[in-house]
Amino acid sequence: MIPNSKITDEVVKEHGLTQDEYALLLKIMDREPTLAELGIFSVMWSEHCSYKSSRVWLKTFPVSGPKVLQGPGENAGAVDIGDGLAAVFKIESHNHPSFIEPYQGAATGVGGILRDVFTMGARPIANLNALRFGDPKHPKTKHLVSGVVAGIGGYGNCIGVPTVAGETNFHPSYNGNILVNAMTVGLARADRIFKAAARGPGNRVLYVGAKTGRDGIHGATMASAEFTEESEAKRPTVQVGDPFTEKLLLEACLELMAEDAIVAIQDMGAAGLTSSSVEMAARGGLGIELNLDHVPVRETGMTAYEIMLSESQERMLLVVKPGAEKIAERIFAKWELDCADIGVVTETGHLVVKKNGQTEIDIPVAPLVDQSPLYRRPHVPSPRRPVIKAANTKAAEPIAALKKLMGCPDLASKRWIWDQYDHLVGNDTIQTPGGDAAVVRVRDTRKALAMVVDCTPRYCVADPKTGGAQAVVETWRNLTAVGAEPIAITDNLNFGNPERPEIMGQIVGCIEGMGEACRALDYPVISGNVSLYNETNGQGILPTPVVGGVGLIDEYTKTVGLGLSKPGLTLIVIGETKGWLGASLYLREIAGWEEGAPPPIDLKLERKTGDLVRGLVRSGKAAACHDVSDGGLLVAIAEMALAGGIGAKLDAPPAGIPVHAWWFGEDQARYVVATDDPAGVLEAAKAAKVPTRRLGESASRSLTLEGGGAISLDELRAIHEGWLPKYMS
Repeated sequence: MIPNSKITDEVVKEHGLTQDEYALLLKIMDREPTLAELGIFSVMWSEHCSYKSSRVWLKTFPVSGPKVLQGPGENAGAVDIGDGLAAVFKIESHNHPSFIEPYQGAATGVGGILRDVFTMGARPIANLNALRFGDPKHPKTKHLVSGVVAGIGGYGNCIGVPTVAGETNFHPSYNGNILVNAMTVGLARADRIFKAAARGPGNRVLYVGAKTGRDGIHGATMASAEFTEESEAKRPTVQVGDPFTEKLLLEACLELMAEDAIVAIQDMGAAGLTSSSVEMAARGGLGIELNLDHVPVRETGMTAYEIMLSESQERMLLVVKPGAEKIAERIFAKWELDCADIGVVTETGHLVVKKNGQTEIDIPVAPLVDQSPLYRRPHVPSPRRPVIKAANTKAAEPIAALKKLMGCPDLASKRWIWDQYDHLVGNDTIQTPGGDAAVVRVRDTRKALAMVVDCTPRYCVADPKTGGAQAVVETWRNLTAVGAEPIAITDNLNFGNPERPEIMGQIVGCIEGMGEACRALDYPVISGNVSLYNETNGQGILPTPVVGGVGLIDEYTKTVGLGLSKPGLTLIVIGETKGWLGASLYLREIAGWEEGAPPPIDLKLERKTGDLVRGLVRSGKAAACHDVSDGGLLVAIAEMALAGGIGAKLDAPPAGIPVHAWWFGEDQARYVVATDDPAGVLEAAKAAKVPTRRLGESASRSLTLEGGGAISLDELRAIHEGWLPKYMS
């Protein structure tokens, strides 16, 4: 007999279900649910777990390709990198928890994405993160930056996985809802990718890892709703992490995987034991029966509701082969972790949960997953912004504008952040934070993986489709600039309330633009995450579809960074400069104007230009390379000069383009190459029919503009590296 309690309209509302959704639940169950059953429907049908507002649009992404071994739908995606190896990677958000409790929110975000990757049988080799904070003048911003950075560093450093790349931006739209997106890349044997589909009725279900407590209950539901002024009261929904336990869990899982004992494995992430058991059963088309009396708990008197919905960290659910229970028990005992037999795979197609000899939960699995709500929400396109002519914008003196841009919160050095991360642990990091993309060596081969995260929210709010495409293209350029062949992406779609048609329009537009770019560049989406309801009191964030890109370098010695290494190198811009200032940082920081259409994206040109640049890097013709993005040409050159400690003498801009537009326009499909062989570079570009222009040459320890002033690298470095430490002091 299933114990029951009165389910009122208020209880249903507290669980985040609409009346229509509850009516569907009743139709599936053919009876009133227990409170525990309602809790399970609540988390499985939450936006965070079901993607009910975005699923219809996510299906338009290209998800396959010659190198794709596993696309969306598993814990992480996987691509073939040759030599019998696979790169496994994914990005996830921990936005709401990090705003409420920044240290633990960020730390457990790192822990969760690490588990997603090693659940697939991959050893993590690198972490990345994409962070968005509010106005630096906002009273909470400094506290949030401090806590989030400490949480990321505290977890990643302790578990021994290097944090190698990331991005950090500031904007008032994130005042009430910061973004913390964490990405992990791992390596696995291509023929040993582990998945999460339960198989074999009668096979035992094992709980492994840390004990279950009351932390994190309703975390998935909390992440599927807007914040209000009472958001601080949601602190108990934030999980608490332990990186030392995670390290033990990682090693124990990889050791058990080598024993050929596992049928299926699933991280207990969002919705904990509920999502892991339901998803495993659903993927296998089977049922699971659990006995909660055998679940290791660290608190007394926990109910079935609490055990099933707890999001305590560092836990896994396994289905093992017949007779393999003892192997698992031995290995997890060795690593001083719990290993408990808590259930069995069944043919019933139901999730059946018992406690104290009573059946507390009995839900058909297939409709719980297959009939979860799917909305095609009303959406309206974002209003088109006018094209801004450079001649109609404020013409600041170039060196003065450069100084202001290089010291602004978005472009200022983030060294204060990455110095708190161990980016060299493991001894395989070739290119560290601060460049276009991180590069990490693949052990026992000549290969390396390049990886990056990127997004330009100001483009996305100006024109979601263009902004979505640009986020993809920007990572493609970052990987290309270090000589990597871009393979695939993972994405983290961060938006406001999808029930507002204008926000849903941003979601649809960004996804359309991303899909078009991925198809044009043969750059498929293999994993991802959607984070909606990033709003506080009706104020939404800028649309922020973060893209994580991974590329392959066949010979790790044939890669370059952005630093100018010596005087006498010729600087050449690859690609055409028209001086596009709409939605640019120059316009925002110098003119105080967040307006205008963003620069257009020509995907054919992007591909042609990128292929040319990649060839220049691999052939040794490029001594340094940097893509041109935020801030335009002069910012790109300044970053190259600071990275290498060598300045540059720059030629006067061409006639016909305003000086400030030439130096600070954000036209796309451009790179700056420093070369010892300018004739060879220009010849290759001519053959590829890609426009180029000589910019000047590397020289001395200052930036000198013909007819436009000069600045020493010492002064520029003080400006660039001074803002964040001063702000955080």
